[in-house]
Amino acid sequence: MKTFTPPNTDITASNVILGLMRIADLDDDEIRTLVGTAREVGINFFDHADVYGPPPHGCETRFGDAITFSPAEREQVIIQTKVGIRDGFFDFSKEHILESVDGSLAAMHLDYLDVLLLHRPDTLVEPDEVASAFDILHKSGKVRHFGVSNQTPGQVELLKRSVAQPLAFNQVQLSITHAPLIAAGVSANMAGLDQSIDRDNGILDYSRLNEITLQAWSPFQKGFFDGVFLGDRTTFPELNLAIDEIAAKYDVTPTAIAVAWITRHPANMQVVLGTTKPERVRDSAAGSDIPLTRQEWYRLFTTAGHILP
Repeated sequence: MKTFTPPNTDITASNVILGLMRIADLDDDEIRTLVGTAREVGINFFDHADVYGPPPHGCETRFGDAITFSPAEREQVIIQTKVGIRDGFFDFSKEHILESVDGSLAAMHLDYLDVLLLHRPDTLVEPDEVASAFDILHKSGKVRHFGVSNQTPGQVELLKRSVAQPLAFNQVQLSITHAPLIAAGVSANMAGLDQSIDRDNGILDYSRLNEITLQAWSPFQKGFFDGVFLGDRTTFPELNLAIDEIAAKYDVTPTAIAVAWITRHPANMQVVLGTTKPERVRDSAAGSDIPLTRQEWYRLFTTAGHILP
């Protein structure tokens, strides 16, 4: 498992993250097996959100009920959660951020969070309120590092004007087949080509220039919750053939190759898994540091339907 220190942090992080948004219906033993498997294969980064499971804090509560860390174990893992999605609206108010973090800490029986992300953008955000909340959380030791999720460069810049702490992470949707943040730049300035439309204001280059680590959620999804592309030989026959051939070369599963396509990128992205199956965790982790060649990477890119002008 590849590990690295994300810029603007003091943590050592795996480049594969276990997301825990689907554990609400698992029993304690199943949760312990899932998390234990992740740790066995080198994953030390765990992702939550206050809205996952029956809100508020449903999955965080299940995690806290099932997992008990010794002080030494707690230092070895990175716990991240997100705040801002409520029932029918988004909320980055100071009051809600502080209340939600306290709820997350109580639900997971933790003294601090390693990373707090602002979830989907709140267009009513008051950056000074966010900054005040972050100052309180940081100075109290409740949160070590901060970031955002699904936010554009402009939205990040707006926050940075007020927030003192580095915004070290941005969690965004990315897979081989859903890759506008990469594909638009490849076909820049091509008139009449849908792929060339910049849908996120250059989030990839902005993140690299500003040392923000991108975290890729839904790494196996065809599109926005449209099902997985792995094994879909009706919609993506050439892609799955390419994945199978490359997987055979590296003696891993197709799942590992889907992970490797993201981790191979020099932006040093992390991949967020959403599975509850321990074997899928093992398969995914195997892709952490597979050194795909440029030819292999671009073969996957083009067989997924993206265009090289």
